[in-house]
Amino acid sequence: MECPKCRGRMRTYDRNGIHIEQCDNCRGIFLDYGELETLTRLESQWAQQQYAPPPAHSGPAWGAPHHGGHHGHHNRSWVGMLFSS
Repeated sequence: MECPKCRGRMRTYDRNGIHIEQCDNCRGIFLDYGELETLTRLESQWAQQQYAPPPAHSGPAWGAPHHGGHHGHHNRSWVGMLFSS
């Protein structure tokens, strides 16, 4: 397939049942009809799972070390991870 923007070679990736075309040259991403809506729905579902409130529990006892926190980890969106290696 040929890129409609730069005439470069297109590659098709299948991610979670969604076929995504990406140009090897300009790195443009092209979606078929309805795939953007599907990606949006999946992103919303993924975000709800990531940000669900943790189950209720008692905190650490007085003087006990606290092992929580984020320690520099960043939550990335599901769509952002589509092309991560």
